[in-house]
Amino acid sequence: MNLQLLQTRLAYTFRDIGLLQQALTHRSHSSLHNERLEFLGDSVLNCVVASVLYERFKTLDEGDLSRLRANLVKQQALFEIAQKLDLSQFLRLGEGELKSGGFRRPSILADTLEALLGAIFLDSGFDSARDVIRAFYIPLLDTVDPATLGKDAKTLLQEFLQAKRIALPTYNVVATHGAAHSQEFEVECLVPKLSVQVFGRGGSRRAAEQAAASLALEAAQKALAKAPGARKPRQRAAQLKLAGIGTNQGDAASGAPHAAQPGTEKA
Repeated sequence: MNLQLLQTRLAYTFRDIGLLQQALTHRSHSSLHNERLEFLGDSVLNCVVASVLYERFKTLDEGDLSRLRANLVKQQALFEIAQKLDLSQFLRLGEGELKSGGFRRPSILADTLEALLGAIFLDSGFDSARDVIRAFYIPLLDTVDPATLGKDAKTLLQEFLQAKRIALPTYNVVATHGAAHSQEFEVECLVPKLSVQVFGRGGSRRAAEQAAASLALEAAQKALAKAPGARKPRQRAAQLKLAGIGTNQGDAASGAPHAAQPGTEKA
C-alpha cells in the first residue's frame, strides 16, 4: 500500500503515519478503526464548507446556505471525492468486507474520507484540514448554480414554470407494474401550454413523479428555447454529475426516467 501516493493526492504529508493508517482502517479490520476519526472529520468538514459558502455567496440567506451545505457534504458528494482520490485502493478492510466488495461501497468510502479529515485535524490542526477541504470544494463551487443545487426535480420544474408565468404541471398515475411487495409506478407529467407530456417510473409514486418532473423540466426548457428570440438555458455538467443535484437522491435511486410517448418531447 503506497501511502505516499495518497498523501500526494491529498497535498498533505502526515507527521504521524499511524493516524493515516487508522483513518483508512474499517471496523471489520481491527479494533483500532476509524469511526472516532470519522466523527471528528464530519464536524470539521461541516464547519469548513459552511465557512466557504458564507464567504462565497454573500446574498444567500440561512436556508439556502443550509441547503447547499447539506448537498455538498452528503454521502454521494463525499463518495465522488473519494473516487477522484482512488481511495478504495488504500482501504484496510476485514476479509468479509473485502469479499463482499466493501472497497466499492459508497458509505465506506465516504466515511473513510471524513476519517482522513479528522486525522489531518489531529495531526496538524484546523488550518491544514481546512486547506485540504477547500482544495476539494473550490473547483466544484466554480461550476455549480447555488439557485438549484440540492433542489429536487419537482421543485425545479415548479420554479421554472412560475418564472415563465406558466401554469403548474399535473401528475397522474397511469399504471402500476409488478407484485404488491415490489410495485413500480408509472406517472404522467403534463404541461399543456408547452405541449409537454412525459412519463417517469419509480418504486413509489413520489419517485415516479420526480423522474417525470426531471424529464418535463428538460422538455419545457427545450420547448421555450425553440421559441423565437429565446435563449438556450445553460447546463452545468459538473452540477448534474454530483448525484442528487437537481433531483431527490433517494427517489433517483429507486426510479429511472421512462421515455416519452411518440409525439412528445423526449428529455
